[in-house]
Amino acid sequence: MRVMVWADIEGVAGVTSWEHTGGRTPLYEEGRRLYTEEINAIVRACRRAKVDEIIVVDGHGGGYEGARGFMSLIPDRLEEGARYVLGHAWARYVEPLTQGCDAVLFVGAHAKAGTPGGVLSHTVSSEAWYLATINGTPVGESGIVAAIAGSWNVPAVFVAGDDATCTEVRELIGPTVVTAPVKKGLGRFSAVHLAPLDARTLIETKAAEALGNRPRWPKPLTFAPPVTFQVELATPDRLASFEGRTGVELVGPRTVRAAGKTFWDAWDALWYRY
Repeated sequence: MRVMVWADIEGVAGVTSWEHTGGRTPLYEEGRRLYTEEINAIVRACRRAKVDEIIVVDGHGGGYEGARGFMSLIPDRLEEGARYVLGHAWARYVEPLTQGCDAVLFVGAHAKAGTPGGVLSHTVSSEAWYLATINGTPVGESGIVAAIAGSWNVPAVFVAGDDATCTEVRELIGPTVVTAPVKKGLGRFSAVHLAPLDARTLIETKAAEALGNRPRWPKPLTFAPPVTFQVELATPDRLASFEGRTGVELVGPRTVRAAGKTFWDAWDALWYRY
């Protein structure tokens, strides 16, 4: 069995502020440690489930100002037995999907922009993006990645994050997706958290349960073609970065759209970053 783990930091237990997610602050270093240990928990779960190949993608774009993003995991503290993708643009690494992958799992996931009680909720960029939809269905980052995986008929089977995120993913993907809520939002910047050790135990237990119960895996997240991905940007000036892109329509003063046979075709046209 081959699985991909898509990781982010905002949904990690103990993480409550933007200072936990980037910058030259002690809280970012604390956030990195908490993030790394939740990833270690799911790698242990994958090993317990006898997964043959584990690929973890660091999907958190934050970091030090001026430094390259997607490198928030702490390499010398990572669990053995997996391969780790660091420094690669978000949601662009799909080689394991193209080669044949059994399932994807989310750790540290956060709710989509505008979610009441979603801790550090946003979609892709808290400053640039306001609303993203696939064929009219609102999606956050978990939905985007699940739809990318669905383009290769790969299901998303597990999510760990705050309770708002777990609800979001369950409603989008189906009731059999296994969830591990590690905190409950009291607002965008406050939450009731599990102790980090308890959160890691929950993730390890629930992820192993998900991987060991293949008959209950939800179906891959797919959409009938043509698949249309539309993004409402936060401000009109954000439109400039999409001008001239092949396959991308500017359909409003701050709205862009791309379409394709699969979601990956639409995503590939609209989102590229190197």
